[in-house]
Amino acid sequence: MTESTEPLIFDGHNDVLLKLLMAGGRPAVKGFTDGRDGHIDLPKARRGGFGGGFFAMFVRSPTDLDAKMEEMTKPTYDLPLPPPIEQAEALPVVMEEAALLIQLEAEGAVKICRTAADIRACLETGVLAAVMHIEGAEAIDPDFRALDVLYAAGLRSIGPVWSRPTIFGEGVPFRYPATPDIGGGLSEDGKRLVKRCNELGIMIDLSHLNEAGFWDVAAISDAPLVATHSNAHAICPHTRNLTNKQLDAIAESDGMVGLNFAAAFLRADGQMRADIPLTTMLRHLDHLMDRLGEDRVGLGSDFDGALVPDKIGSAAGLGVLRGAMREHGYSEELIKKLAHENWLRVLKKTWGQ
Repeated sequence: MTESTEPLIFDGHNDVLLKLLMAGGRPAVKGFTDGRDGHIDLPKARRGGFGGGFFAMFVRSPTDLDAKMEEMTKPTYDLPLPPPIEQAEALPVVMEEAALLIQLEAEGAVKICRTAADIRACLETGVLAAVMHIEGAEAIDPDFRALDVLYAAGLRSIGPVWSRPTIFGEGVPFRYPATPDIGGGLSEDGKRLVKRCNELGIMIDLSHLNEAGFWDVAAISDAPLVATHSNAHAICPHTRNLTNKQLDAIAESDGMVGLNFAAAFLRADGQMRADIPLTTMLRHLDHLMDRLGEDRVGLGSDFDGALVPDKIGSAAGLGVLRGAMREHGYSEELIKKLAHENWLRVLKKTWGQ
């Protein structure tokens, strides 16, 4: 299988800021530029043709990760959701992560992109493109003061929830097999958040939001519907994946979906095991394109936040995926769309520039 670093991949989701924070914060930034034990750093990005993506700011719940991963290797599972996190606890964490991304930019490792033109310029010049994103809006107050400040700092994408509930809505638990139709829709604050993000030009990320919340966003938002890192429920019946009805609504809005590399959301058995043939990823891509069209599908790896297929391993292994796409019969034009052009299209439409 032929590997290459072209076309460059702009990716819908990573959790590298959380990993840098957990590794010590500002001193850990050197690991990003020189090489670190994780999915994304500059050396791995260069080897794999990783051109950038959405850099998530995320507040962890105090959970036993090893126990969670072990539970998700079983034939069925239903992990209890962590309790909500108060804004007073979440905001300092998000500010630290935002400061890390700003430090990465100051040291020339990335450029914080506010427009689709910024991203394209990065892809053309070899600078790593970073979109500031919030995964779970615990840090945002109902008066949106924190939202306005973070927008000024570069925030251009937000997921109202991670899987635990917020004042804005409810997420889906990690449950297999099950549908995402679990729990209620957006709160009144959540509906106001959608409208405020539309006003500012902040993209609303539907990944992790439950189905009722999805339909509330679809009814309220005047922007394309986007799920940055989700897969096809028809192939893997996990709560985190999107039903055909949801995919059809995304298509109708001219939005898009980024393919999540997380093993449990790819495998038909829903298990968090990395021994996944690349044909499984291609099967999801084929299904997503069947429902959404070739212009509304991209990649949303969840690097540094999930167990990914062992044949890819990290950003350095993205050439293997390109090679699999070519062997599967995807044209060079289609591969370029999946790699970054579709993200640039939907972001330009969402942000207006």
